[in-house]
Amino acid sequence: MLKLLTNVMVAVVIAFWVGAIAIFSIQNVITVSLKFLFWESIKLPVGVLLSFCLGGGFVVGSFLPFLFNPSKRKKKRYLNDPKDDLNNFDN
Repeated sequence: MLKLLTNVMVAVVIAFWVGAIAIFSIQNVITVSLKFLFWESIKLPVGVLLSFCLGGGFVVGSFLPFLFNPSKRKKKRYLNDPKDDLNNFDN
């Protein structure tokens, strides 16, 4: 049930951002070029540039869990095994 709710929330957020980009790109039809240091991109409409940035962010964000995988963390190690403590009781 919680996984279904999570999927619905993610779909709502993605739909909101796609709709916001569509509305924004319809209102701003001008072309822009991206400049970084000495590099300059070709002139693209603002909506197309935002769509590429959003898609790239989704792709990079989908690979982040693989970089920060919690299963690779070291498991807790006890100084002594908890099972050994059961043998120390007097009957």
